[in-house]
Amino acid sequence: MEIEIVTLSRQGGRTYNEDVHGHWHDARHVACLVADGAGGHGGGDVAAATARASMLGGFSAAPGLDEATLRRLVEQANLDVVARQAEGGKLAGMRSTIVFAAIDLEDHALAWVHSGDSRAYLFRGGAIVARTTDHSLVQQMVAGGMLDEEGARLHPQRNMLLSALGSVEEAPDIAVSDRMRLLPGDVLLLCSDGVWEPLGDECLIDTLHASRTPTQWTELIDAQVKANAKPGHDNYTALTLWVIEDDEDDVTRLMPENAMPTDS
Repeated sequence: MEIEIVTLSRQGGRTYNEDVHGHWHDARHVACLVADGAGGHGGGDVAAATARASMLGGFSAAPGLDEATLRRLVEQANLDVVARQAEGGKLAGMRSTIVFAAIDLEDHALAWVHSGDSRAYLFRGGAIVARTTDHSLVQQMVAGGMLDEEGARLHPQRNMLLSALGSVEEAPDIAVSDRMRLLPGDVLLLCSDGVWEPLGDECLIDTLHASRTPTQWTELIDAQVKANAKPGHDNYTALTLWVIEDDEDDVTRLMPENAMPTDS
């Protein structure tokens, strides 16, 4: 299965960037993630980077798409963030969201896990066929019928999270998807709230329709966030993974390692 990954991470209207992204692969599996830290400079960025190292390190040691494996990865990442909190100072109150996707290239399968309001989207035929559900106050209001998705995106309490990594007294909420089939032409997007909040799902769909490559789509997302976000807006990070369609035959293959961008 041939894939292409393109990433984007900007500090937005803030003085520093607390978002991180990353990915890893071997001959069979691919893992990718976005984490959005909170807690101030020297705190949130450390929490997000700690979560990234824990998740990718744990997955590379024992890859798998089953629910137990993905849940354990987030549980361990939470413990690793809590351990860094014990150093005190700026790290004491740090937190991070996490969204993590795992792909089995041989089985053409995908599963994801998340905690917080960083999102995963799966697009097929230019439409959203699966999306994570935020662990947030406004998402609870949507579930209760008090808000629609557009109202939630603009609600003044949209940044109030119900779960994030760095929770000591009670475990974070962890949501694991079902195992999903991954097909040629599918597009996966992992992003922080700095992307989906100013754009909304319709803008993501429109920009995808206007793009022929993952690089072009990422550039359009970047331009649209800059055009739509308010002054002082949040950091924003996106990781896009495209499953390349092969027009010549039905053979799918893994791109050479030197063609895979590294995380930053």
